[in-house]
Amino acid sequence: MWNFVYKYYVEPIIYDTGYNPVNTITWAIILGFSLFLIYKLLKRIDIPIDDRFVVSLIPYIILGSLLRVIEDMEIVSPPISYMLITPLIYFLVFALTLPPLTLYKKDIKLFVGIGILYDLIAIVFLSQGCVERAWVIPTVILVGTLVFIAIWVPLRFLLKKITTPINLAVLWCHMVDATSTYIGVDILGYVEKHVVPRALISMSNTALVMYPLKLLVLIPVLYIIDNEKSEVRNIVKLAIIVLGLAPALRNSLRMTLGV
Repeated sequence: MWNFVYKYYVEPIIYDTGYNPVNTITWAIILGFSLFLIYKLLKRIDIPIDDRFVVSLIPYIILGSLLRVIEDMEIVSPPISYMLITPLIYFLVFALTLPPLTLYKKDIKLFVGIGILYDLIAIVFLSQGCVERAWVIPTVILVGTLVFIAIWVPLRFLLKKITTPINLAVLWCHMVDATSTYIGVDILGYVEKHVVPRALISMSNTALVMYPLKLLVLIPVLYIIDNEKSEVRNIVKLAIIVLGLAPALRNSLRMTLGV
């Protein structure tokens, strides 16, 4: 029994393997439970989950990616490094975000400023690495943005209802993420870790499949969410943004630093 638990739960947490369905389902359950708790917390302290709030969280989303790359670079050693891998890093970033969050309604600029300060401290640690591919980040952003524009133009006419600012942010983040995957897998020889994308990439023999895959999932999901009157829809969109922007930044930084 212990061997099963260790192989499928403990080992994936420590080594962040991501190579089996049990691991993926485990993270999905943790994410869903965490979203529920965050929603309840924000409702309790009366913070609206609107576009302004989502934008203010960007430095904290970036922080998660920076901390994850610090672990990838092995800058810190166990047991501290265990706090910088999935799922423990979610709780760490939440713990770092919660104290400044109490300042949000009084001074949003201070809330954002603290997040930027966190990022700068993390960048100091990352500066120990050497830049091997300076072209990666600007290329990922440029190509991802061009793909996003190519999608946004027809959406304005076909599904204008979903072209709200927060929905467009969701699509942009995931097009950038798809681009980082394409460059990493097809050009630089990295390997996709997640079960379904890895299988589709293997079947199609190219990571370009990530673009249609994301659109086939995201557009119906956004359409369904927007037709619901539930108060949780914006926090679900925020989670989808995090699931796109955070790995896109982490992937791009890893490739830039040659990790």
